[in-house]
Amino acid sequence: MRIFFYPPFKPLGHPLPSGDLAIAGGLYDFFIKRGHRVWPASSLRSRWIFWKPWLWPQALLEQQRAVRSIAQCRPDIWLTYHTYYKAPDLLGPTASQRTNLPYVIFAGIYSTKRKRKLSTLPGYILNKKALCAAWHVFTNKREDLVNLERILPKHRLSYVAPGIYPKDFSFDIRGRTELRRAWNVGNEPVVLSAAMFRPGVKAQGLSWVIRACGSLVRQGITLFLVIAGDGKEKARLQRLATEQLADRVRFVGKVPRNDMYRFYSASDVFVFPGFRESLGMVFLEAQSCGLPVVAFDNGGIPEVVQDKNTGFLVPLYDFDTFVQTIRRLLNEKGLCQKMGQAARAYVREFHDLEINCRDMETVLENVVRTEGAGIPKSFRGD
Repeated sequence: MRIFFYPPFKPLGHPLPSGDLAIAGGLYDFFIKRGHRVWPASSLRSRWIFWKPWLWPQALLEQQRAVRSIAQCRPDIWLTYHTYYKAPDLLGPTASQRTNLPYVIFAGIYSTKRKRKLSTLPGYILNKKALCAAWHVFTNKREDLVNLERILPKHRLSYVAPGIYPKDFSFDIRGRTELRRAWNVGNEPVVLSAAMFRPGVKAQGLSWVIRACGSLVRQGITLFLVIAGDGKEKARLQRLATEQLADRVRFVGKVPRNDMYRFYSASDVFVFPGFRESLGMVFLEAQSCGLPVVAFDNGGIPEVVQDKNTGFLVPLYDFDTFVQTIRRLLNEKGLCQKMGQAARAYVREFHDLEINCRDMETVLENVVRTEGAGIPKSFRGD
């Protein structure tokens, strides 16, 4: 297939890492590895664009450019990754309609509560328009699948379990040895956390991890906390960490995703609350390297962590249980190792991107095959 690929929220190659970018990159790589030709359709970011009138002319120009590019490249299908009220797809529906190109969405999100506020109403309307224009919508969250069924028939919807390439996140004994030596932690247990240090839920989550580990140290538990990431909240988080943990914390900066497997391998437990986390690809990555996870039972985290098997999902905002759960894994080495082994097997069985996206590939190929006869029956609802 020849695919026009467009992520409205954050373009491929964006300098700030995130789970959203990781999923988009994983999809792009999947189709390339499968022998398909993929073009980035546009680098236009539509995040809150409906409240940024100075960007509207650019959006119109991008629509026109996309139409010209389709005529030149002659793709078989347009695939948009992740349209929702904050970043609706303003290009795909229009460009596809003008060129009679099949339009498909991966990770479309629909929420009726967004029409109740003036600040989100324009995004709600534009996003709903994009979803209803799609020939097929894939989702990687079961909750989103239920919501999408409010506006789309089931035969135009598919669930694809979130995935990574497990071979890219495998335990590395050399990395463990080298990093633990560099951190000067000896054989003591290491708690790893990773997130961008940006204001809001990410920095809040890291603060919870720091305070939880500080509480454990005051209880006499031996540990080192390693934090990967960077951002505006760095100075505040460092001050908090010094107050709570003194010299038992290591800030290692922003780590390239393709190097994170070494940091997972050098650690013993992965901890991050994940307030309102959409999915949390770091949880899959950590488990793939054999780390049990401690997080909150909220958002999309239950989609990627098996509670009491590959880790523990703690009730939201329950700080005491959060602390004691980390303590249990640090104290019970046998349980920690058992969960780590289960985590590694779980990712390989249920969250291998190479396997999970095959069904999606088949659906797209079916859409392309029926395109010659006009709009397929699955779109018309016949």
